[in-house]
Amino acid sequence: MRTVTAMGETIMDILFRQGQPVAAVPGGSSFNSIISIGRTGLPCRFIGYTGRDRVGLDTQAFLQKNGVSIDNFEVREGEKSAISLAFLDENGDATYQFYKDIPRAHKVWLMPEFHRDDVLLFGSYYAACDGMRPQVAPTLHAANEAGAILYYDINFRRSHLHELDALMPAIHENFRESTLVRGSADDFEVMYQSRDARDIYARHISKYSSLFICTAGGGTITICTPRATFDFQTPTLPNVVSTVGAGDNFNAGFIYGLLHEGITRDELPALNRDGWQRLVGYATRFAGEACQSTDNFVSTAFAERLNERS
Repeated sequence: MRTVTAMGETIMDILFRQGQPVAAVPGGSSFNSIISIGRTGLPCRFIGYTGRDRVGLDTQAFLQKNGVSIDNFEVREGEKSAISLAFLDENGDATYQFYKDIPRAHKVWLMPEFHRDDVLLFGSYYAACDGMRPQVAPTLHAANEAGAILYYDINFRRSHLHELDALMPAIHENFRESTLVRGSADDFEVMYQSRDARDIYARHISKYSSLFICTAGGGTITICTPRATFDFQTPTLPNVVSTVGAGDNFNAGFIYGLLHEGITRDELPALNRDGWQRLVGYATRFAGEACQSTDNFVSTAFAERLNERS
């Protein structure tokens, strides 16, 4: 069976509403995605690390509980596990404050084995910073050489804007290695002072990667390919509790759709509108489910219903 690998940071998200803490859940962009994928029963694993403290050990146990292999996950002595404070507004949207050290690769780490049409999900600051390049760059190369699908979620935070020029060479390299690049209009407003998906694809993405997804919260989802551009409307969501994991679960749903529909790396560029719409349908269902609670992932009940219909 095809395997899904996610690579990224782990962080404990403490959520506040009206100034009071309401939940604490393990998180991290790729981490959130792989937990949702693990709950569906697909073979998956997580590449990352945390500290050997209460938060880190709980995070490791949480991965295992949700069906995610930890063969490539490190629990490091002397490392502090990362914490974020997420302040939710009346719409469930969050602003963040982070308490973490700069990510850094360990001198010794285990490279996973990739096979054709496996999926590697990566992104965020973790995938572009100098500290992680000794691990990230060889992993991307190995996955590409094996013929895997590389899914890059830029997830660029305004808090790193002062580093953008220094990070751009690594971001461009990530674009080149990627089968598909996804970002939000918020990401590109920070990076390129534009929210126009077609303009961003033409000027900044297409020279490196041919497939591009731009999301805009509850607005239009735009998919750009060399053959055509497709627009889809995000479904309206009632009773939004938290949007913290929405984008991460969009990724999880899209990747679930790739495997469920049996779509290969070679078939992706030739998808027609109906094919892309099916994948977007999976993505928005996962994202919508994650918005219904303070968890960062789809519920186990949702995953069970999904499998019952399969």
